[in-house]
Amino acid sequence: MKKNNLYSILALGVFFLVLSCGDKEGQGAAAVQAPPPSIPVSQLETKTVTGYQEYPTTIEGIVNSDVRAKTSGYVKSVLVDEGEKVRKGQVLFRLETQSLSQDAGAAKARINVAQVEVDKLIPLVEKNIISAVQLETAKANLAQAKANYSGVSANIGYATIKSPVNGYVGQINFREGALISPSDPTPLTTVSDISKVYAFFSLNETQYLDFLQNAEGKNVKEKIANFAPVNLILANGSTYEEKGKIETSSGQINQSTGTVSFRAVFDNPNQLVTNGNSGKIQIPLVYENAIVVPQDATYEQQGNVMVFKLGEENKVTTSIVKVKATVDNLYVIESGVTAKEKIIVSGVGKLRPGMVISPQDKPFEEAIKPIATLFRN
Repeated sequence: MKKNNLYSILALGVFFLVLSCGDKEGQGAAAVQAPPPSIPVSQLETKTVTGYQEYPTTIEGIVNSDVRAKTSGYVKSVLVDEGEKVRKGQVLFRLETQSLSQDAGAAKARINVAQVEVDKLIPLVEKNIISAVQLETAKANLAQAKANYSGVSANIGYATIKSPVNGYVGQINFREGALISPSDPTPLTTVSDISKVYAFFSLNETQYLDFLQNAEGKNVKEKIANFAPVNLILANGSTYEEKGKIETSSGQINQSTGTVSFRAVFDNPNQLVTNGNSGKIQIPLVYENAIVVPQDATYEQQGNVMVFKLGEENKVTTSIVKVKATVDNLYVIESGVTAKEKIIVSGVGKLRPGMVISPQDKPFEEAIKPIATLFRN
């Protein structure tokens, strides 16, 4: 009887133990079956956005005229300073002319001697005392003396060096006492007209073909004329207030560099930019009715840009997208998604393919807004 009671107690203990294990397994299953996470999604839309391509540029005034000496001599005086505005014909330098003046005096004396000789021979020829050939020779000597004097006088005039154009004086390379000559490789200075400035930049072959295909017009001239205004980004990163216009293109690929050169012109009323400035030309590119996605909605995998799309039964699927361009915080998409699909717009790092989510619709305009920077260095 006692054994039966013992067996009953043991059987009852086993029953409660099994029951307890079953409860724990049930609780674990309940924990696994948590509700799907709430993830924001947006219906894709087409947008017209403007992006920019940037190219290094160098700046020059529309006129850059080297000032050079036409005669040799020592610089006697420099009458302008660097950066000074000058007008065409204004005297910039004077050379020492003492030796030239002495040469002019000697040349004048030779003219007088030759003139006396001509005057002496004229009556003798008229009286047939001497041959007319002697008189013609004397006249030739007189003409030669006058030509020599004119040359010396011109050199004296060249000793006063004037500005060839209206503009601003650049670096002055020679000061008082310097000996200069017409053969010097370095000019005295350069006078530049910077009321407008040229910005020179280059496109490689691929960029040039894209330019031709996207610009309106039947030929290169028309395409350049119809092209939108361009921006100039200065060396300090600021955008120049004046818009520029592409004026010309070489239209030929440089075999050494593989590029095609372009020239844009900018008004420069405040002379903010000048010769030698550097910067970047910013060319606008308009993408009409393009599919765009926020960069925060993408991730990279093995060099591919990926997005999560919302599939059937709220399961997420991955898709590789081909990016045509980057505009601010957006990718302009060439392929991989359509405007009829919904994508996950944030929290993509928490997702896995096939995962079930609880989609929370977010307006597309809100989804593509850039996130404000709270802290800056």
